[in-house]
Amino acid sequence: MSHIVTLEKLNKYFGSLHVLQEIDLAVDPGEVVVIIGASGSGKSTLIRCVNGLESYENGTMVVDGHEIAPRGRSPKALAAVRQEVGMVFQQFNLFPHRTVLGNITLAPVKVKGMTEAEAGESARRLLDRVGIGNQAEKYPSQLSGGQQQRVAIARALAMEPRLMLFDEPTSALDPEMIGEVLDVMRELAREGMTMLVVTHEMGFAREVADRVIYIHEGRIVEQGRPDAVFDSPQNERTQAFLSRVLKH
Repeated sequence: MSHIVTLEKLNKYFGSLHVLQEIDLAVDPGEVVVIIGASGSGKSTLIRCVNGLESYENGTMVVDGHEIAPRGRSPKALAAVRQEVGMVFQQFNLFPHRTVLGNITLAPVKVKGMTEAEAGESARRLLDRVGIGNQAEKYPSQLSGGQQQRVAIARALAMEPRLMLFDEPTSALDPEMIGEVLDVMRELAREGMTMLVVTHEMGFAREVADRVIYIHEGRIVEQGRPDAVFDSPQNERTQAFLSRVLKH
């Protein structure tokens, strides 16, 4: 079975800051990998590299069979990856002047060449799937944060991605709205979607992940099954991090 993501000795800098250091990571189709770590450790930068939103300096990156060259020197491969990889951000990034339906149908029509009718039918199915089928004609400003994030998930799914990336998708939500977004992500995992998730929701990571990765200062210092990482962490930095976050 071929990996859907393969990173080998990947390095990323912001100026003199070495943000990602010698990252080795392989993700299998259908696998849910959750990345944890302190703020500023490089988690979000890592998945932004996978989606081609950030370039990297050296190493190897292959996403869904497309080799992405360092420093963005593979525009055709990047374009292909962006059609096959869905991404959900901390902020919802919805177009405020378009309805919920309009936000979801835009890319399938413009990028995949679907008709408005085809895209609309697909969008309504996706809205039902994420539990907000009755919100299609509203504008983002008329929705709660949790509803907006579910629209963002539906929008990403509209491109029929083979891989979904989540960059702290609940961090901008009020506590009572977090559960409804995590429920959608749980259902995607049950359906077999390949997912690479950056999150501070440790309960979700323990419950849903096939593998948990802990990143510290740009390096992967520990990874394994959730029970192994959370209950018996081997690295002292992982132990210190979990002792802080699991107390709350």
